[in-house]
Amino acid sequence: MAGMAEEKKRADDNVVFIGKKGIMSYVLAVITQFNNGESEVIVKARGRAISRAVDVAEIVRQRFVQNLQTRNIEISTEEINGEEGPIKVSAIEITLAKA
Repeated sequence: MAGMAEEKKRADDNVVFIGKKGIMSYVLAVITQFNNGESEVIVKARGRAISRAVDVAEIVRQRFVQNLQTRNIEISTEEINGEEGPIKVSAIEITLAKA
């Protein structure tokens, strides 16, 4: 079981989850991932944070990391448990990769 936990952690090392912090906090997190040798970083967000995720991806791509491209964008609906039962929330994954 411990091997699976380690493998899961390594798979999530290049993922930045977008929340309620300022945009530049997430921009710095993405840039740090690329500076640590990652060739690809995934920006994930749900609900109202989706627009923040798009902003983060565009700021990193246009201002900070040269030769960066948007490799993939996935959209989905996730079901989370709210106060009044299950709620469906939109989600997005933006994959940024060095060219």
